[in-house]
Amino acid sequence: MMHHEDTAAVDQDTRTGWEWARADDWQPPSELDTGIPHTARMYDYYLGGKDNFEADRKAAQAAIAAYPALPLLARTNRQFLGRAVEFAAGRGIRQFVDIGTGIPTVGSTSEVAQRVAPDARVVYVDNDPIVATHARALLAGHPAGHTSVIEADLRDPEAILRHSALGAAIDLSQPVALMLVAVLHFIRDEEGAQQIVRTLREVLAPGSALILSHGSPDFASRESAAEGTRIYRSASAPLVLRPRAGVEPFFGDFEFVGPGLVQLPLWRPTAGHLRTTELPEGWQDVSAYAGVALKP
Repeated sequence: MMHHEDTAAVDQDTRTGWEWARADDWQPPSELDTGIPHTARMYDYYLGGKDNFEADRKAAQAAIAAYPALPLLARTNRQFLGRAVEFAAGRGIRQFVDIGTGIPTVGSTSEVAQRVAPDARVVYVDNDPIVATHARALLAGHPAGHTSVIEADLRDPEAILRHSALGAAIDLSQPVALMLVAVLHFIRDEEGAQQIVRTLREVLAPGSALILSHGSPDFASRESAAEGTRIYRSASAPLVLRPRAGVEPFFGDFEFVGPGLVQLPLWRPTAGHLRTTELPEGWQDVSAYAGVALKP
């Protein structure tokens, strides 16, 4: 594990033979099954990115047909991530653990955090080799601060916490921003979603922040929610939409910062708190919650 100022850190333990590549000449590993839609690459498509394959695009297009607000949801979710990271960094938090990060393109956690605080440490965690490899490629092309990538699964939080790369980068005795942005709706209740988040919350020091967004059926038609759930059954992870009563418990005894747990676009729309009439057109259809809470 390397830690150099202005150098992207490489997690040697999890590279397992993957080769470094610049983003513009990267090719998928030959053993990768690109015929199965992947949630991270579908999300990249919603954002207008090019890091996706035909199966991802077809599944994403079907999801958009069922729920046209999906691209807006992806954009507002990325904007929420940026505002929440700025908030945490503004409070003096200098450690960020982003689990289920997807492909860290423009507006990623490291970009925002290290713009506010160049000494910020960021650890990305994702369970997909293509995401982890591509993230390292992007970081290699745009080295900044202390950033590392871990290939691990949110369903095994203990493995994340004991990972050597996390221990090398993150001091859990100091405040951390734990980021679970648009990832928990891919974890089933029977997989222990609440216990997973509790395990991660419990190790955090006082003053830490939990930054979370989650898809919900509360703002979508019943038909759209059902069709979106059906489409994701063929993807790399199921879609588990939860109502507010199913999202709020993820925060445990952490204390919400204003405006609390709200519909995604309404979480501090700008630093100046613009009126809702100035929010993006169609924001009312964005069916997701977002919130940030601090550990007492």
